[in-house]
Amino acid sequence: MKTLVYLIIGTFFGIVMYKSEAASWFRIYEMFEFGAFHMYGIIGSALAIGVIGTQIIKRNNIKALGGQDMELKPKAMSIPRYLIGGILFGLGWALAGACPGPMYVLAGAGFGSILIVIFGALLGTFIYGILRNKLPH
Repeated sequence: MKTLVYLIIGTFFGIVMYKSEAASWFRIYEMFEFGAFHMYGIIGSALAIGVIGTQIIKRNNIKALGGQDMELKPKAMSIPRYLIGGILFGLGWALAGACPGPMYVLAGAGFGSILIVIFGALLGTFIYGILRNKLPH
C-alpha cells in the first residue's frame, strides 16, 4: 500500500514538474542567464512551502506514513561541505540542463538521451558512497 501511495505522489509530482515547465531545458537556461523569473518563482514557492510544512510537522508532532516519529535533526555547519557540494551540484545541473527531479520527469516524458545523465548521476552517487569516509564532512 505504501508503494502505491509513493507512486501516486511521484506521478503527481512529475506531472506538476512537466506542466509547470520546471523540467524544460530552455527554462533552466533562462534562469541561469537571469532572463526570467519563472524558475525562481517555482523554486521560491517550493522553499516557502517546505519551510511552512516543516514547521507544521514540528509543531503538531505529525508522524510519518508508517506511524514512526519524523526526526528532523539539524546538520553541522561546514563551509567546504556546502561550498564544494554546491559547486558540483550546480555544475552538473548546468551541464545536464536538469537537476535530479526533472531528470526522471524527462525520462518519463520520453526523452531517452536523459538516461545517459541518470546513469552518470547514479555512478557519481555510487562513487561518493565508496569515497564518503575519505572526504571532509
